[in-house]
Amino acid sequence: MEIQQRVDPGGPRRRRSRRVIRTALIVSLAGCVVLAGMSAWRWWRPAEGPPAPPGPGALARAAVTGGAPAGLSDLAVLIGEQETRVRERPRDAGAWALLGTAYVEQGRRLADAAFYPTAEQALRTSLKVRPRGNVPALEGLAALANARRDFPAAREWAEAAQQGNARRWTTYPQLIDAYTGLGDHKAVKRTLDRLMELHAGPAVQARAAAVYRDLGWREDAAAVLSDAAAAAEQPAERAAWLERAGQLAWERGDLAVALRHFTEARRADPDQRAAQAGQARTLAALGRTSEALSAYRAALTNQPAPEYTLELGELYESLRLGQSAQEQYDLLRDQVRGAAADGVDGELLLGRLEADHGDAQEAVRVLREEWRRQPSTAVADALGWALHRTGEDEEALKLATRATEAREGGGERNALYAYHRGMIERSLGREGPARRHLDEALRINPYFSPLYAPAARAALEELGEAPVGEVPEMGGGAG
Repeated sequence: MEIQQRVDPGGPRRRRSRRVIRTALIVSLAGCVVLAGMSAWRWWRPAEGPPAPPGPGALARAAVTGGAPAGLSDLAVLIGEQETRVRERPRDAGAWALLGTAYVEQGRRLADAAFYPTAEQALRTSLKVRPRGNVPALEGLAALANARRDFPAAREWAEAAQQGNARRWTTYPQLIDAYTGLGDHKAVKRTLDRLMELHAGPAVQARAAAVYRDLGWREDAAAVLSDAAAAAEQPAERAAWLERAGQLAWERGDLAVALRHFTEARRADPDQRAAQAGQARTLAALGRTSEALSAYRAALTNQPAPEYTLELGELYESLRLGQSAQEQYDLLRDQVRGAAADGVDGELLLGRLEADHGDAQEAVRVLREEWRRQPSTAVADALGWALHRTGEDEEALKLATRATEAREGGGERNALYAYHRGMIERSLGREGPARRHLDEALRINPYFSPLYAPAARAALEELGEAPVGEVPEMGGGAG
């Protein structure tokens, strides 16, 4: 008897389909188990904390490469890290460039030019390792030249960096400093416009404020600096912008605001010695002489900047402490000579010193050479004053006018410059203009100098009231 075999109508294809379905179900169940386990792990495991904050070296690196001031302790760590790196990898051009730029910042913060030759060696090593396209090294050399007040070299290095990468925004502040030092005001404005197109942030705001201040736009400068300080991420950066805000307040004679900004800057960064010198300047104007002297000495101990030495000397002189004043003036000459050995041009400050407290003929010689090399507004004022001190008042007035007339680039609203112009005009017998510019100096800042603000008042008193019907000069003036 035949047994009839039942045949599955789907055949092998159906059996394979069933196996696939069973496999898919198993995989799906396994996936659910895994997901449930992962969810349970996430539910009961301890929550992860926030990421570790960047270390000191990383903070300094971000500041140095981002155009912001770096904290001194952070900077020391960064320099140590980069020195180790270049020893291990002497062909690392980027490490050499960063090391050199960090040394520039350290020298600037400490007012110690001895760091600059080391910075230059590191930056030139970077260029030797990578001669082409090494924009960080070119930019670092521009920063070094600006720190040394060698503005022609700074312009050359910065323009080379710009050609290498026209969109690298950190090059443009170096260009602005160089053009300012060379008295090229049109280039300053053009470069600031380009910088603001490329980048925004506290460092750019602070740079814009410096340009606005030089143009006489003090309210704009103060507002932008306030924004920069509020947006600063690190204490050293915030302190730097607060110090500049304090300087702006000082320049307009607002002592309470100046002292508040300087104090806040020191609270944010105790190493902010420019703010400590600002405190000293303001305390002297407030008549708190003992506190002012202590603040100047402390600032100079930690940051022996020659300009603070001159200020302290003139404060001593205003107090009739002639021997103490002379010690500061002699110290300043030594500081300028020492810095010159490390490549720093201190001729502007030396010329100012000699014009008022030394050899006026030597001041003229020094400042004529400085004017030939880098004809800035500051040099125009200093050379004009030195010429006045040697009796060359006609030539002196031309330079004083250039330093104070906005149409000639001198729109800064600087009380000392206005005082110099007024005294030169007085010497020439031009009493009306003299009266106006001396009065303007005291309106800009009644406390601009412990020596020369009282001299301006005495000269005004001697000139007496303006005659009825005296017509003001056309064309502006210090304001």
